[in-house]
Amino acid sequence: MIELIRSLLQSYLDMKPDTQIKLLNTLLIILALTILRLVLLRLVNSRFRQDTRALYSWRKSIEYIIVILGVFLIGRLWLEGIQSLATYLGLVSAGIAIALQDLIVNLAGWGFLIWRRPFSVGDRIEIGGHAGDVIDVRLFSFSLLEIGGRIEAEQSTGRVIHIPNGAVFREAQANFSQGLPYIWNEIPVLVTFESDWEKAKAILTRVVNQHAPKVGEEAKAYGRKPGKRFVISYGNVTPAVYTKAASSGVLLTLRYLIAPRRRRDSEEKIWEAILRAFANHADIDFAYETTREFNHWREGKPAVMARQKQQTQAEAVPRES
Repeated sequence: MIELIRSLLQSYLDMKPDTQIKLLNTLLIILALTILRLVLLRLVNSRFRQDTRALYSWRKSIEYIIVILGVFLIGRLWLEGIQSLATYLGLVSAGIAIALQDLIVNLAGWGFLIWRRPFSVGDRIEIGGHAGDVIDVRLFSFSLLEIGGRIEAEQSTGRVIHIPNGAVFREAQANFSQGLPYIWNEIPVLVTFESDWEKAKAILTRVVNQHAPKVGEEAKAYGRKPGKRFVISYGNVTPAVYTKAASSGVLLTLRYLIAPRRRRDSEEKIWEAILRAFANHADIDFAYETTREFNHWREGKPAVMARQKQQTQAEAVPRES
């Protein structure tokens, strides 16, 4: 069979015997690596069938190893006289650096992702104006399952965004999942100046303490964790309500820690509790953008209103002739 293939190559392609041998050996190497890949993937699938994260990591590692072995073995086969791996890699990199600059940058970005791990599969990140959950990391790009954007909430849009790995060198990245697995969330509640804001603040404090997750012990445990990668320490992790005078009312801001993927659910529960609680108090009203006519004489401060009333009464007394 081999002799038949060699005679056909010699007859139709006028291929030299040395080239024929290299071509056949190349095909054998590809066949052997393909079989090795299939065997390894079957073993991995049978062992990590229930662990999706481990299965993904092993599959990607096997693919990387097979590709590297194929490039090295086939390259050594076709480039005669090259016996040193360093020499081979040097020649290859010099030959493609000019023509494939973007690919080289993306490949370097992949090395950075593997080495420094600013994020990994499963993390929720934001990079270059795009936010989402990392679902795949490849040699030249990584993929995000988009959140937000066309949806006014940090929930999945269903779209997959592919970003070149070189973006990690050009864009700042925000990771929602590294370190302490919680982020601070704030809910602003604006009430009118005429409302009893102190009562409103007490109600909001009770609501946020009731519905915010209890993460105090976990946050303290992370602060005491030895060998942690990031120095993150919060002195106070209990929910709080902050007061601020805004242009159209008193702004009461609820602040609490929440898991990134639970933010919308927690806001819904808290807002429903706030709406139910405020409905029972006639002296608390939400402030919103509107236009109204304000009569200071009728609606101003009590002292001013009393002074205006006295002045009106004095003007109403008839003068003596």
